[in-house]
Parts: sequence; C-alpha cells; structure tokens
Amino acid sequence: MTAENQIDVEALYRRYGPMVLRRCRALLKNEEDAVDALQETFVRILRARERLDDHAASSLLHQTATRVCLNVIRGRGRRPETPVGDTADGDALLSRIARLGDTSRRFVAFRLLDRLFRDELESTLTLAVLHLHDGLTLDEVALHSGLSVSGVRKRLGKLRTSLQALEATT
Repeated sequence: MTAENQIDVEALYRRYGPMVLRRCRALLKNEEDAVDALQETFVRILRARERLDDHAASSLLHQTATRVCLNVIRGRGRRPETPVGDTADGDALLSRIARLGDTSRRFVAFRLLDRLFRDELESTLTLAVLHLHDGLTLDEVALHSGLSVSGVRKRLGKLRTSLQALEATT
C-alpha cells in the first residue's frame, strides 16, 4: 500500500477510541488496565497501518482490543497480585481474610482456564469471548471472525469438550 492509502490512525482513534475503551473496560474490569489496553490496541494498528485498510475499521479495532485484553488477562494469571501493605488498624488484612474463599475459587478457575487455553489458538479464545462473554450468536461470531457457522460451532464444541474433560480430572 502506498503512503496515501494508509489508514489514518489518528482519525480512527478520535472516532472509535471510546468504543475500544468501553470494550477494554468490559473485559478487564480495571480502569488503568483498560486505558493501557486501549493504547496498545492503537499501537498495534499504527504498526500495521501499511497492511490495513479502513473498510471494516470498527470490527478490526474490536478484534484487536479483544486480543489485547485476553493477553492482559492471561498475564494476570501468571503474575501474583502486588501485596497490600500493612495498615495500622489491620483493615487490609481483614479484607484479604474475608475474601480468601473467593480468592481460592478464582485461583482454581484461573488454573483451569490456563490449562484449557494453553493449547488453543488465539482465534478460538476470541470466538469464545465473542459468544460466551459478549453474547453474540453463532451467526454473528461467524460473520465477525470470517469463519463459517459450522466452523465456529466445531471450535466452541471442542473447547467445551476439553473443559468437561479437565473438570472431570480436577
């Protein structure tokens, strides 16, 4: 593509930035991580602008943001949270003890998902997020991903079977 045919990333940022930020907030549930993911999404688009066109810009940005957020979520599972410092009245410790049950369940869930997704294609993870988290129908996921409906159904079915097998062993 020639320089004059490159997409205008600044214009995309002005037009679609709020949409991308909403997507990142919905997936990450953390404002700081969402803003970082927004920036990373547009950095990726900027780096690839010579190979892209703005024909389906919102879809491209949505998919890119989803992948960036999945990477952030994966990274969270690999790094323990920063420990909270002690407070004089012990409120932080009390809060951590109160959440201990939830934390252990989340840890088990993260481990299960990590084992499940370890050998899956990134595009399969995107399909799962679009269908299970975003509530898109199989037809909509197929349209969004460029796969056939049967291809989406097959990938999600394989993922479901793998999850059931993992749950049976834990």
